[in-house]
Amino acid sequence: MKSILVTGGAGFIGSHLCKALVKKGYKVICVDNLKTGKIENLKEIINNRNFKFIKYNIIKPLKLNKKINYIFHLASYASPPYYQKYSIETLMTNSAGTYNILEVARKNKATFLITSTSEVYGDPKEHPQKESYWGNVNPVGVRSCYDEAKRFAESLTMEYMRKYNLDVRIVRIFNTYGPRLQKDDGRVISNFIYQAINNLPITIYGKGMQTRSFCYVSDMVGGLLKMMFNKNARGQIINLGNPDEFTIKEAAYIILKLTGSKSKIVYKKLPEDDPTRRRPDITKAKKILNWKPEIKLEEGLKATIKWFKDEK
Repeated sequence: MKSILVTGGAGFIGSHLCKALVKKGYKVICVDNLKTGKIENLKEIINNRNFKFIKYNIIKPLKLNKKINYIFHLASYASPPYYQKYSIETLMTNSAGTYNILEVARKNKATFLITSTSEVYGDPKEHPQKESYWGNVNPVGVRSCYDEAKRFAESLTMEYMRKYNLDVRIVRIFNTYGPRLQKDDGRVISNFIYQAINNLPITIYGKGMQTRSFCYVSDMVGGLLKMMFNKNARGQIINLGNPDEFTIKEAAYIILKLTGSKSKIVYKKLPEDDPTRRRPDITKAKKILNWKPEIKLEEGLKATIKWFKDEK
């Protein structure tokens, strides 16, 4: 039976991925320091004989006494309030941490997949964003601790392929939502849903005309699985996200409608370096992985809202 290491496996996307892998019959080792991940996210599989959880910070070298065949490297703070609060930790996780996990991959000759981010494109001047676009990033701004950390992690990953012939794959994840989003993680969907179901003011930064593309978590996990287990994905950098584009204001009104909330919209100053447009070109994902998202925004939001209400 093949063994898989998932870093950041107790987090939002990571926990859904771990569950999908266990369901497929793999032996899964989940490593997470639980700074933003939650052990409750793993409650459905925590006692499964094919699943093992290790609380660990990958900034330190990781030693495992088991052969690893595949590695999904998801560990990182990923939302602006967290990566700005833990800015140095974010930089170290994506630099020293990525190095440590790449070393595990090299020693095991394991296939290595790293989840990067659409943030590597910065505030893009190309729209939609193709993988060939180099980005428009402020290397010393308030978001650079995440943007530049991920850009470095991508570069390090590619060097392991060039120097050691390691089988690597890079996924650039665009905005993802669904059950297990943290209510206070500062992302658009979680903010709006939490505010709406509690009849709190809906906070929009700027005029709300900046755009995002929202991918439901089951679609994202499906894309990650296809990326890992497709031999044609070796050495590829591929966008995963939903190309349906919405303004922030549109997303707010959809959530207000679906929740029946009495919340009012309030406008606040736009944060520094906040991207004005964000939409993935998923041509490569369609061609190489035969992948495209299936869940439309309203359908995904209904499931996410239900989860938020049940958790409340």
